[in-house]
Amino acid sequence: MHKQKLDIRAPIIAQLSRGTGIGWLRVALLAIVDSLTIAAAWYLADLWGTPVGGFSLLWNVDGKPGFLLPIMAITIGILWASGLYGTDDRRRDFFSLIKSLTLAQGVLLIVGYLYEPEAVASRSTFLLAWIFNLLFVFSERLIIHLSIINLRHKGAIRQRISLLGQAPDIEEAQKLIQKTKQYIICDAEDVGLRQEEDWSSLIDKLRLKQVSEVFVCSHLSVKQQVSLYWELKTAGIHLRILPMGLELPIQWSEIKMVNGLPTMRFRSPPIIGGDFWIKRGFDLVAGSLILLATSPILTAIALAIKIDSPGPIFYKQTRIGVKGREFKVWKFRTMVVDAERLQKQLEEMNEMKGGIMFKMKEDPRITKVGRFLRRYSLDELPQIINVLIGEMSLVGPRPFPLRDVERFSEHHHMRHEVLPGITGLWQVSGRSDIIDFEDVFRLDMTYIQNWSVSLDFQILFQTIKVVLGKEGAY
Repeated sequence: MHKQKLDIRAPIIAQLSRGTGIGWLRVALLAIVDSLTIAAAWYLADLWGTPVGGFSLLWNVDGKPGFLLPIMAITIGILWASGLYGTDDRRRDFFSLIKSLTLAQGVLLIVGYLYEPEAVASRSTFLLAWIFNLLFVFSERLIIHLSIINLRHKGAIRQRISLLGQAPDIEEAQKLIQKTKQYIICDAEDVGLRQEEDWSSLIDKLRLKQVSEVFVCSHLSVKQQVSLYWELKTAGIHLRILPMGLELPIQWSEIKMVNGLPTMRFRSPPIIGGDFWIKRGFDLVAGSLILLATSPILTAIALAIKIDSPGPIFYKQTRIGVKGREFKVWKFRTMVVDAERLQKQLEEMNEMKGGIMFKMKEDPRITKVGRFLRRYSLDELPQIINVLIGEMSLVGPRPFPLRDVERFSEHHHMRHEVLPGITGLWQVSGRSDIIDFEDVFRLDMTYIQNWSVSLDFQILFQTIKVVLGKEGAY
């Protein structure tokens, strides 16, 4: 007797997707925490701002309720409309968070002066509320984000998924997904080995493994795609297309249907125009604060270098920057004075594949103090000077010496389309443990294609963790 196939049209309501309840709970909790943070910001602003006509955000002199609840509703509504409670990476877009909070403050200011001209808060209250909202909500979201990252690195709060596609695409997708620390891959189905067109057995297997989402890695290789989607949807399992094998930037402007086909229209290359000035402004502010905070450390390092070995404190080397321009990069000297001459004798001991970069774990040219500085990347601190004068950025592809750039292939010069950085994806992805320059180049291009202020923040915080853990340093 043949097993009767389930009619996917029969259920009036499809099974609730796995994790949907948890997702709603997460959004509700985040909205509650945001609301409390926003209320605290406005309470302090109301307390410290200049009072106007007995007006209070909490309770007016005539006994009527204040405007705190409408303020919170408008602010949360704008954050929601901006996608900051979504399930994708936009929820962690800190630059969008700053813009949305500023927009909410502008809307409240206009509403206040249009509809309550006789009892509005003072300008100082609005200004303090804007500052406190930016500070409090940004800090709260950052703490939550870092806590989630920490839990996921420990294997917690990960989503159970399955991969579907051709074997090479599945292998590539596994490498990509495992880096996110966001998913547990419970199953991988090679469509090239499937003999049957019925998806029922696969659906049953996914249910048993409590899979909540299927990632299709080889979209064109899957037959009866609509049937697969319907059956997954009925089973409460989401379907996602992962475009493996395509060199596409992750960020896109919009998804549009063209004659029934979904298309992605991409933004112009990032870190140009307004993006450049946003990044430049961040570099100036953050660089100045870092230089001020580390000045005692810089002084101590300079004295240690002078005592340890003869030669200058700083080492300036010609590097290649944006658009192939040469500049002098500042570093604390970590090698003997004639290190460049000695490198020619050590070239055959280079541990970097391709010979573009020179890396050697037991480099005899490094001084005692220099080895300590390199272990914690303290020799890079003087490059804050390069950042402040506009030759470098805090985050970006590392600038290479002339010797390395002369060995570049043509496509490698794409790195020079943006300002070089003190740290970058390469540094937080293993640093010296990466021994293939093509891997370095791919990480640099990933950063260039997907730049955002939020990504810069993530790399800077990850850099601190990597440096303190001495990961991949020598």
